[in-house]
Amino acid sequence: MRFRLPSKFFRTLRKRVLQPSILVITAIVTLLAVSVFSISSLTAAPSAKIQFVSPAWVAANAKDANLRILDVRNSPLEYIAGHIPNAVNIADIAFRGPNGFLPVQYWETQKLASIFSRSGVNSNSRVLVYSDARDVLGATMVAYVLERSGVKDIAVLDGGYAGYKASGQPVVKEYPKYKFTSFTVQDNPSIRVTLDQVGKAIGEPGVTFVDPRPGDLFRGEKDLWVRNGHIPGAKNIPWPTFTEADNPQDDLKNPHKLKSLDAIRKILADKNIKPSDDVIVTCSTGREATLQYVVLKHLLGYPKVRLYEGAWTEYSTSTLPVETGPEKA
Repeated sequence: MRFRLPSKFFRTLRKRVLQPSILVITAIVTLLAVSVFSISSLTAAPSAKIQFVSPAWVAANAKDANLRILDVRNSPLEYIAGHIPNAVNIADIAFRGPNGFLPVQYWETQKLASIFSRSGVNSNSRVLVYSDARDVLGATMVAYVLERSGVKDIAVLDGGYAGYKASGQPVVKEYPKYKFTSFTVQDNPSIRVTLDQVGKAIGEPGVTFVDPRPGDLFRGEKDLWVRNGHIPGAKNIPWPTFTEADNPQDDLKNPHKLKSLDAIRKILADKNIKPSDDVIVTCSTGREATLQYVVLKHLLGYPKVRLYEGAWTEYSTSTLPVETGPEKA
């Protein structure tokens, strides 16, 4: 005699087993959809922008309560003698120090967060940076650190403090009163490279090293480092060539004033540096390179530009190859 289970048994089984399974599958699909949406939202988040702005821009944005102005001149007496209204003085040298081996390296994120917090900057601030004399590199360096730390809207004063003052815009001696902020660094490692990455990139097709140091340092003629010279294959474009530092008219000389973008494009074209290149900018200490990093990435729109922060300070202590003399054609 064959034994058969009643049909009612199977109907009950389907309700108890299959329905929970459907619920589980539905939950998984929903979770995946939410995850994809979240990832898409993160991907779509706006990237940082750094722009060079005029004194007129400063005047037009002066009443924006979300605008923080950083005067990064290294001499506090220069700031005390006069500054842009509401500017806070934080010297550019405050952003770097020894790391247990190398000098003048960017501070760890906790210390950077403290510096920005004490300067009244938060992650959502719009930040204007300016300096004076030949320290346009201090302004671009702080702009770079702001981007590196997660700030999205950054401006560098074209022409620097001297250009601003010459334009007739207001200058004050009063110190602004402000509150410290809560600043959480959102580190962005994609904009920089490590020594290991540099070593692997040497000689790779499509990779271009741009070195903005003076020619004698680039060629290894000056006995300054433990090893002197440059990364093999690097292109030497001294940083002042991007600015009016050497303008033949004395009244137009200004290392904070950029040349026209067309003039800069020609400098790059003469060196056969193309927007399609994977550009790594490297220098002496990770400061000089910030000017060309900002110009190539943010003003000219080169899609892949990164900065080697360790620079020759670190590279010269390594066992990686060193090239001397003029750059190779």
